[in-house]
Amino acid sequence: MSNTFGNIIKLTTFGESHGIAIGGILEGIPAGFELDLEKIQGEMDRRKPGQSNITTQRKESDTVQFLSGIFEGKTLGTPIGFTIQNEDNKSKDYSHLKESYRPSHADFTYQEKYGIRDYRGGGRASARETACRVVAGAIAKQFLEKEGIRINGYVSAVGEISVDKNWQELDFENTEKNKVRCPDLAKAKEMEDYILEIKKQGDTVGGIITGVIQYLPKGLGEPVFDKLHAQLGKAMLSINAVKGFEYGSGFSGATMKGSQHNDIFESEEGIISTKTNNSGGIQGGISNGEAVNFRVAFKPVATIMQKQDSVNEKGENIELDFKGRHDPCVVPRAVSIVEAMAALTILDFFMRNKLSAV
Repeated sequence: MSNTFGNIIKLTTFGESHGIAIGGILEGIPAGFELDLEKIQGEMDRRKPGQSNITTQRKESDTVQFLSGIFEGKTLGTPIGFTIQNEDNKSKDYSHLKESYRPSHADFTYQEKYGIRDYRGGGRASARETACRVVAGAIAKQFLEKEGIRINGYVSAVGEISVDKNWQELDFENTEKNKVRCPDLAKAKEMEDYILEIKKQGDTVGGIITGVIQYLPKGLGEPVFDKLHAQLGKAMLSINAVKGFEYGSGFSGATMKGSQHNDIFESEEGIISTKTNNSGGIQGGISNGEAVNFRVAFKPVATIMQKQDSVNEKGENIELDFKGRHDPCVVPRAVSIVEAMAALTILDFFMRNKLSAV
């Protein structure tokens, strides 16, 4: 029921926000690959709640327990099963929502679809599910790094504050040097101050994460329905709170002439490349060897610490007073999720090419 992502590299996730645990099963990873388990936990620490004063104060260690598929630090080629315990789920904070629908949440749609819902923290619709993606993505990233492929994400906008530099002008080493995860340190300070101001108001704000995939081999992606950018778009749009995806020139390309937008080919010592990269590293749905760059737009978190009008299951108009622990801006914690979904997508195509070449 759409709880699985991927074709060769497949991730199935399970669990609800306030259940005993969440977890996943990752299939398709080749046998004999040596994993750095500490590095996986490091990726989890980038996503986990309670890491700073600009994130939700829910305290979760997000410690990963691997159940199968790994022996003596190496993959067995069998399904990799894992769980993450829910340690700080204060379900009583949500008791007042048992029969009420929060604005812009999945409460109403889940009730309409299934006739039942877990109202505690959003249940399956909670962004807590994305922790499972980060585990799987961390494994995929390690595999890709061995192949020389690099994936970097960073916060490029919070509200109307945005980085006006191209990704090539930025030092990705600076991304983890601030709470916002923006490599432009001056802009990062502006963004942090703004998030704190929004938090004081009991409100939330959206933002944009930019992703960059470097050193991709040429030829990843399939014609027609499984284009590389189509699958990347699906991966990003499956993340909670994502409202938009663009790659290369994106929507700005619609304002350009063909003579401006075309990426002119050039050859140096027999190596073909392009002078510009409006295509975002993808032409005809297939990677051309240039960097794949994309942007992912996140809406403001739907739960705000202000009273709002709504309705209940009886169809009565009500006023909701919100409680609980929520992010004033989700993008600082979502960088690792964007990177994880990009890694799973790229590794899936990478393995497809490998199998087709056999």
